[in-house]
Amino acid sequence: MAKKEKFYVVWKGKRPGIYTTWNDCKAAISGYKGVEYKSFPTFEMAKKAFNGNYEEYKGKKKGASALSPEALLKIGQPNYNSISVDAASSGNPGVMEYQGVDTKTKKKLFKQGPFPQGTNNIGEFLAIVHGLAFLKERKSNRIIYTDSRTAMSWVRKKNCNTKLAETNENKALFDLIRRAITWLKNNSYNTPIVKWETKAWGEIPADFGRK
Repeated sequence: MAKKEKFYVVWKGKRPGIYTTWNDCKAAISGYKGVEYKSFPTFEMAKKAFNGNYEEYKGKKKGASALSPEALLKIGQPNYNSISVDAASSGNPGVMEYQGVDTKTKKKLFKQGPFPQGTNNIGEFLAIVHGLAFLKERKSNRIIYTDSRTAMSWVRKKNCNTKLAETNENKALFDLIRRAITWLKNNSYNTPIVKWETKAWGEIPADFGRK
């Protein structure tokens, strides 16, 4: 019988990230005081968890209800006067693409990629910036939903804080990153960038569905 695949999220360790083998995960956490890590059955689940925080996931059992009825009531429903953005990567780094869709209808508004070598965080960052430019060009008052706190932080700081090194293989992607950073530094915008409540609403509408 084939061994079940696992993905390991390291929130706090010598090298935070998502790992595909226990040996790599162990190397990233061994000897680190206050380590925070957990395994997940799919890469997409690991990605969502890595963009959240350890407290939300530690000790949770499969199939457990994520939120109480009271919490769901407090969160309410999504604002459908919005677009949703997301990225997908087959590996981290790996082949990456991103897209933006209408939150209510899931109609695709823009898509870039696949790029031969990228990361989810880069894709999520580029998707938000693309969304900001898309809405500003159309003088739209819609908001942007993303499920990546990391990308939201990078956009606020107007910098793509990736550890991925630039190579000939990913030069086109890094050219796009530089364009995105330049856009952020040279443009003002009033578009709210809002965290998608995955536990309350399910997967973000722009999700690529690779489960």
